[in-house]
Amino acid sequence: MSFTHASPWHTHASQRLAEGPARALLPPPRMEWTAHPGHGPGSEILGPGNSGRRVVELGCGPGHNIAHLAAHQRVHATGVDLVGLQVRRARSHYSHIGSLTFAAGHALHYLQAAERPFDVIYSIFGAVGIVPPRLLLPAITDHLVPGGLLAFAVPHPRRNGRRAVTHDGPSRDSVLLPNQTRLSIARWEFDASRWAQHLRHAGLTMTGALDLSHPAQDGNPTTLLITARRL
Repeated sequence: MSFTHASPWHTHASQRLAEGPARALLPPPRMEWTAHPGHGPGSEILGPGNSGRRVVELGCGPGHNIAHLAAHQRVHATGVDLVGLQVRRARSHYSHIGSLTFAAGHALHYLQAAERPFDVIYSIFGAVGIVPPRLLLPAITDHLVPGGLLAFAVPHPRRNGRRAVTHDGPSRDSVLLPNQTRLSIARWEFDASRWAQHLRHAGLTMTGALDLSHPAQDGNPTTLLITARRL
């Protein structure tokens, strides 16, 4: 069995597609960086809209966020996802947006094969934090234009009362599936200062770090949102 078909991400996509066929959708009115719609910043994190920018999302899932950018900022947008079923679902939703394309494949392999650099690379609970940072971050640097932007949202290392790790290896986490079961995954769960070290080692400078919490709860932050630029 291939990694893709054994992965929680394939299982997640299979369960979602089993609920019914994907249909064409209007692009969302805003970009979401957390699991709580309407909470936190939107696409302004990526800077002002510019029709000439090349933007790629690493781990696009059903394509909602990259569709927002393609439709509302008129960028040249690409959504990349490891799971072919997710890409098929994203195309069913948004193939009518002319400036938007989708590609199936590993984020690292996609970047290594890219012939032109990107102005913006971003990940929302996607490849950043799932692919080893020592491999992915240098590849991102190599495929950003000078001054180009990396932005990524990851589960906060202090969510649910956890403590941030003090090592550079992965931690065990789980993915909630549509049927409310969970599957185990490995995830790199650094705090902002440790991410800054890894970014700097890869040739990127951190420009911001936001701790985002559940809008209806006063407790530990749930999402860490980081921005960085190529030196």
